[in-house]
Amino acid sequence: MELESILGYLQNKTILVTGATGFLGMVFVEKILRVQPDVKRLYLLLRASDIKSATDRMHDQIIGKELFRVLKDKWGTDFDSFIAEKVVAVPGDVTFDDLGVKEIKLREEMCNGIEIILNSAGATNFDERYDIALSVNTFGVQHVLSLAKKCLKLEMLLHVSTAFVCGERAGLILEDSSCMDEMEKEITKFDFKVQEMKLVEEKLNELKAQDATEQVITTTMKDIGIERAKSYGWPNTYVFTKAMGEIFLGESKDHLPIVIIRPSVITSSYKEPFPGWVQGFRTIDSVIAGYCKGKLTCLLVDPMSVLDMIPVDMVVHSMIVAMVANANKSSSIIYHVGSSLRNPINFLNIHSFIFRYFTKNPWIDKDGKPVKVGKLKFFKTMATFRMYMQIRFMLPLEGLKFVNKAFGGSFQDLYVNYNQKLKLVMRLVELYEPYMLFKGMYVYASSSLVIN
Repeated sequence: MELESILGYLQNKTILVTGATGFLGMVFVEKILRVQPDVKRLYLLLRASDIKSATDRMHDQIIGKELFRVLKDKWGTDFDSFIAEKVVAVPGDVTFDDLGVKEIKLREEMCNGIEIILNSAGATNFDERYDIALSVNTFGVQHVLSLAKKCLKLEMLLHVSTAFVCGERAGLILEDSSCMDEMEKEITKFDFKVQEMKLVEEKLNELKAQDATEQVITTTMKDIGIERAKSYGWPNTYVFTKAMGEIFLGESKDHLPIVIIRPSVITSSYKEPFPGWVQGFRTIDSVIAGYCKGKLTCLLVDPMSVLDMIPVDMVVHSMIVAMVANANKSSSIIYHVGSSLRNPINFLNIHSFIFRYFTKNPWIDKDGKPVKVGKLKFFKTMATFRMYMQIRFMLPLEGLKFVNKAFGGSFQDLYVNYNQKLKLVMRLVELYEPYMLFKGMYVYASSSLVIN
């Protein structure tokens, strides 16, 4: 698709963005403002109590980021007036009807003007609290869809999902909803929303009656999320609730023009607005950071498995092209956005790259000394990894427990600290196991998502 036709379509358009403070949503906002300054308006839905609070949050958590450096340099002293003219911070929340937009005049203005909706709001922690993940990833989608049906000029609703809604499938994974067919049939037998919300409410009420601490409530709701996800056939709360969001979107879309984008692991920017921008530690970044600091010496992973990664600016390009290509079409379409089929890279190659890089450019620790990295130990199965952890860490911990008891609790703090760290490591490993040992490869049949 030609760049000129894409920019032409975006001219004078009014766009609603949910999840604008997130990694992907923020890059989308910057891209639109930079390449098409003649966009009419961007409404950014932000959790806030009022318009002033939403505007302050927009400037602190979006516009004020380093990501907007190129745009600021382009506009110079006119930057603030440009933003004020083009961008509107809307106090609201996808977990409420009408997206929590309380001001009637503003809501009517939005419904009368919005032509494109980007729903990139998401609770992305694999083990998010079940109540939060449901309200954002599943029922939040219903609220966005409900508002979309009230938008008189709507040309496109683009929903950001994840490639991992496929669960733990192996082989070639198609751009369709086949991974959810059984689940879709199952939930026709009962009211999923009523059942799951009842379960959540009963458990929360039970915990409050017990005067449970906030930490206990959070831990319990996280455990319930993992339990419910696995009972329905998904490995964690995140992908399960995102899959349910897709199902509800498909069931209730009517004749709206809808695109579902399923990116794989999103990494830092490749080129735009400049190379290497990332917000916080993403999935693979935390592994690399742990390795370069000498804290990560082993990994549960098949070294020959392909890790599907895609830079954030490439995902945004695909989103924009998908919007333009499918605008005003009374249908829905799914696009994978990733690299495993056309440009695969396995964990062994990734390890080789980062080993060479950090050998040449070592991390400098707090004492000013370079950290020497070694080769990682790979474990291809959970069984071998558990055996290693048992010998290397759990047995010494049991020894510390015995010594602590023998000396009247003198080493209690040390024991508790190490025990908590070990439990955290094992929980993280169990969460990431399906992806570190993933045997699937995403099919990208929709090769038309390319800007010429």
